[in-house]
Amino acid sequence: MRKLLLFLTIAVSFNASAQKIEGIYFNLYTDSLKKGFYNYINIDGKYTDGNWQPLDTTQVQLTTTAGTFKGNAVFIDSSYTGETITVKAVLKRDPAIWKETVIYIRKRGFDEPLKTSDEIMNEMRTKSKRGKQRLS
Repeated sequence: MRKLLLFLTIAVSFNASAQKIEGIYFNLYTDSLKKGFYNYINIDGKYTDGNWQPLDTTQVQLTTTAGTFKGNAVFIDSSYTGETITVKAVLKRDPAIWKETVIYIRKRGFDEPLKTSDEIMNEMRTKSKRGKQRLS
């Protein structure tokens, strides 16, 4: 019984001193989302002690005007014709803490060929030569 009482006392004091999230913020890795792919939506929480930590769907509820979420990743169907979507994140423990953002949809496709390493090296050499000519 003493061990149980000690455990409960420690658990309650630990919980009382735990930091709480005072705000949530989007920390997007890109300026546009790709249709036909899962796009990770990074949500950061700011704690009362000033620390920042990434949050996932165990802590925030994510909704969007278009697409579906799987964890923190939103999937935008390739047939979607809108230019933007709105994503809303609501803290599950305190729904008064929420944030919403508008994210653009990528307009360019992925059918353009990637440059070869030789093409990239030639571009770098050309730029380097132009820079040296301007200095002289």
